[in-house]
Amino acid sequence: MKRLSLVIGALIAAVVMLKTALAPAAATPSAEGSAACPALLNHTFPGLQDEKPRSMCQYVGKVVLVVNTASFCGYTGQYEGLEHLYDKYKARGLVVVGFPSNDFGNQEPGSNKEIADFCRLTYGVRFPMFARSTVVGRSANPLYRQLGDLTGERPRWNFHKYLIDRSGNTVKSFPSEVSPDNALLVATIERLLVAKP
Repeated sequence: MKRLSLVIGALIAAVVMLKTALAPAAATPSAEGSAACPALLNHTFPGLQDEKPRSMCQYVGKVVLVVNTASFCGYTGQYEGLEHLYDKYKARGLVVVGFPSNDFGNQEPGSNKEIADFCRLTYGVRFPMFARSTVVGRSANPLYRQLGDLTGERPRWNFHKYLIDRSGNTVKSFPSEVSPDNALLVATIERLLVAKP
């Protein structure tokens, strides 16, 4: 009887854990604890420089420009424009986040350290970058899956841009050929920066 009780207890614990794991992502308190973290930002990825886990919840209340990047691409020069956007608007609440990816043309084959060094030394990149990950297909990281589902648009090449509003609910998509200084992209950023979450 005692053994049966232990087995039943273990089964109940397993069901509870499974139910919790399968529950849909809900808004949770952000790292700062000041606001709920919307499901879209409720992800953690390793940082590029040190590969330590970094929560996207740290960007709650900010306008977030998410970009899949590559070091050996015809659009790689956009790093300079992305850094300029970050410098110009970060005090007003914009954060640019880069996700290096080797999904297109094998144009990001290096290690995370090599990518970090390239970005810093070649373009002076200081905006947050995450470790290399997949951004398309079945293996796409969960943020990119959600961004594609919300916009109906998935990256077709490197330097595709997703712009997330301060509430973390509205997303605009911009293809690779839209440069960081594009008038429509800049106007959309400025409009989102003045909007309340």
